[in-house]
Amino acid sequence: MSVGYTSILWNAEKKRYDRGILIFVVCYLVAFYGLHSIIHPNATFETLLIRASGILAFFFLHVILVIGPLSRLSSAFLPLLYNRRHLGVSMFLVALVHGIFNVIQFHALGDMNPIRSIFLSNMEYLSLVQFPFQVLGFFALIILGLMAVSSHDFWLKNLGPMVWKKLHMMVYVAYALIIFHVVLGAIQNEKSLLFFGIVLVGFVSVVSLHLIAGRKEKKIDEEKPIVDNGFVMVCKPHEFEEGRAKITLWGERIAVFKYDGKLSAVSNVCKHQGGPLGEGKVVDGCITCPWHGYQYLPGNGQSPSPFKEKVATYELKIQDGYVWVNPETKGEGEPVEPLNLKDYE
Repeated sequence: MSVGYTSILWNAEKKRYDRGILIFVVCYLVAFYGLHSIIHPNATFETLLIRASGILAFFFLHVILVIGPLSRLSSAFLPLLYNRRHLGVSMFLVALVHGIFNVIQFHALGDMNPIRSIFLSNMEYLSLVQFPFQVLGFFALIILGLMAVSSHDFWLKNLGPMVWKKLHMMVYVAYALIIFHVVLGAIQNEKSLLFFGIVLVGFVSVVSLHLIAGRKEKKIDEEKPIVDNGFVMVCKPHEFEEGRAKITLWGERIAVFKYDGKLSAVSNVCKHQGGPLGEGKVVDGCITCPWHGYQYLPGNGQSPSPFKEKVATYELKIQDGYVWVNPETKGEGEPVEPLNLKDYE
C-alpha cells in the first residue's frame, strides 16, 4: 500500500523478487547463447536474441498465468503472486526486445515503413497456414504494453478496481494471440515436432490449472449454508485457527477471523484488486490480504491510518455451540463489537 504515488517504491521483498527475475534472465541468456553457439555456430547475434527473447517471454507469460490458480490451490505459491506485476513488466520488456529486433531484421531494410510492412509484407490474410503471424504478435504486444504501463497503483486508483481488472484480464486475449502467433510461425518456419509439443504442454497446463482452481471455488460456492433466524452457521469456535479465517457464503463471501481470542467478520473481498481476504491472516493486529498486503482492522474493516480503504463488517453470535454470522452488513468501515470467545468458555 502507498499513501501517495511514486514512480518506484521498492521494499526488501520486491528487491528480492526483482533480483530473482534478473538472475534467472541472465542465467537463461548465458545458457541459451552457450548452447546455441554449439548447435548453430553460424547464427547471428540478432537471430539468437530474437529466439532467446521470444522463448523467454513466452515462458514468463505461462508462469504469470499459472501463478493465480496455483496460489488458490496452495498458499506455498503466494510469494510468487505478491509482486506478479513486476514479472509482468519484465515479460513485456523481454517481449518488446523480441518485437523490436524482429522489426529491425525483417521489416526495416526495405523502402516501406516498418510498421506498415508488418501488415502489408504478407497479404495471405485468408490463408490459415500462411496467415501473417507477425500481426498477431504486434497486437499482443500492444495489449501487454497497456498492462505494463498501467500496472502502478496510480492507474488502479484512478481507473477503479473493476475497470483496471477488466483491462488486465485482457492478458488472456494476448495469450490467445500469442499462441496463434507462435503456432503459425512454427508451422511456417519450424520442422521439429518437439516445438509443437512444448507449446501444447504449456497451453494444457494453463487451461488445466484454471479449471482445477475454478472447480475448487465452485465447490465452495455450491455449499448449502445452514440458516437460522437470518444468521448463517460458520463452524464451532474450536475449529478456528488463531490469526486465520473461516469463509462462509451467503450471496457474498464473508471471512470470519480469529485473533487474540476474539472473532470478527468482514467482507472477503479486498478493496485493492478483489483479493480473497479470508485466505490471508492477521498480521500485527490487521487482516492482511494475501495478494498484495493491503490491511484492515478486524473490528471495523478500516485500513489503519493514514490509509482510507474500508470493507464491510458483519455481526456475529454464538448459539448452540456454533458461531453464526448475520449476512446483512453493518456497512463498510462500521465498527462491530468483536465476539470474545472467553465469554463462552
